[in-house]
Amino acid sequence: MFHKEKKSFETKKFHKEKFHTEAPILRAKKSLGQNFLKSEPALNKMGEAGEVGDTDTILEIGPGKGALTTKLLLKAHKVIAIEKDRELFEFLKEKYSVEIDSGSLMLINGDILEIEVKDFGLKSGQYKIIANIPYNITGAIFKKFLSSPDQPKTMILLVQKEVAERIVARDGKESILSLSVKAYGTPKYTMKVAKRFFSPSPKVDSAIISITGISKSNFRNEIEEKNFFDVIKSGFAHKRKVLRKNLESLDISPSQIESIFKNLNIDSKSRAEDIKFEKWLEISRNIFINI
Repeated sequence: MFHKEKKSFETKKFHKEKFHTEAPILRAKKSLGQNFLKSEPALNKMGEAGEVGDTDTILEIGPGKGALTTKLLLKAHKVIAIEKDRELFEFLKEKYSVEIDSGSLMLINGDILEIEVKDFGLKSGQYKIIANIPYNITGAIFKKFLSSPDQPKTMILLVQKEVAERIVARDGKESILSLSVKAYGTPKYTMKVAKRFFSPSPKVDSAIISITGISKSNFRNEIEEKNFFDVIKSGFAHKRKVLRKNLESLDISPSQIESIFKNLNIDSKSRAEDIKFEKWLEISRNIFINI
């Protein structure tokens, strides 16, 4: 564990002034899904939702011009920021030269989907992810980190508002996405962020979502984990069909499915989206006992 030196008020003041120096003209690259967040309330809320403290190591994906990085550096023990854009990386390297030299910031030029956190000495439950991520890799980021053997403790992400609503099943309807997230943690819709608070402004609004209590405690082993995802994929394969018909693709007889539904008190006319996460776990365990 690194020991963090106490910063005097004068030092903090100096750093705040330094952080707020004007950036050169750095235009967002559409190919990298860049939309820079410029809402102070949203930036503050992300830190609050992550309960960032001076013992925390934070992994930030796509720091951009450093608006969120600045907030995190003032509270966290250490920030590891992964920036794919070489131009932005060079800008950040100069902007945060003092923090990089002191070890409070590790700045990496690379693709988050190709980087392994274990290379930075991070282990499961020992770091938090707080980031405004590119929309086009949202699903890939969820899959990479939630299913990883080196899971974060918490994830606070700024994503498309529609995606955030699907994850928490705001309309009461589950999806493969919502179940995949709930398999590993507890998602919470934290705050809407209107599109006008980004530069450039995207076509849709965003939202902050938090995922806490991340672990693999719902699965006793890797086989059970794989079985669960096989079941939900089969269950949602044909949206118009009732769930029991979709599950027949798993080489289980209609009578066995009927018996499982009866034992779990599930209506035989239920569709996949009507079944809550806890029931899906039970369905999965029962199906693979019978196969």
